[in-house]
Amino acid sequence: MSLDQLSQLVEKGEKEECEDLARQLLADRTDPVEILDRLTQTMQRVGQLFANLDIFLPEVMLAGEALTAVVDIVKPELKTTDRVLAKGKVVIGVVKGDLHEIGKNIVKLMLETNGFEVRDLGYDVDSLDFIKAAEEMEADFIGISSLMTTTMPRQKEIIEFLKDKGLRDKYKVIIGGAPTSQMWADRIGADLYCEDANCAADKMAALIG
Repeated sequence: MSLDQLSQLVEKGEKEECEDLARQLLADRTDPVEILDRLTQTMQRVGQLFANLDIFLPEVMLAGEALTAVVDIVKPELKTTDRVLAKGKVVIGVVKGDLHEIGKNIVKLMLETNGFEVRDLGYDVDSLDFIKAAEEMEADFIGISSLMTTTMPRQKEIIEFLKDKGLRDKYKVIIGGAPTSQMWADRIGADLYCEDANCAADKMAALIG
């Protein structure tokens, strides 16, 4: 029983086998955060395979269903881990034109586990809707996910809209997603780049202080 096996089963969309293995891993005292970290990497790979046309939407959906089943099993265990709670409000979503929200859902789970209040806008979100939601919520952070290279410019667009409206200094902008990088974050002027869900929770908690 291993995280490698669980990763492979999720990628193949073997839901029932994933559930059995996830329960076994937890019974063997595998860190639930470690499980989610590995599956975040798995779904990033699935997203990249889809972007490269190596797999197609049905395979992505099956992987997503398998992942969701594992998250449902792991989530109750996360609430019992001894993690330092942070305070902060986050608007999170996947940019316009991008329909991949599995990784974003894991980030949301990790943030909520760490004490953040999260408003999830879902996927295919208009750039201005991120800003409207942040204003309504009086958010501290705007989290922007992109899983395809073709939608990455939307992350930059949101930052530019914030500048145009005189709101750029009001929010910390966090970006993530398989094709993104620290170099891209620096280029567009994002405050943080997070390569996985646990990274997001830790870095954002540090900013809250």
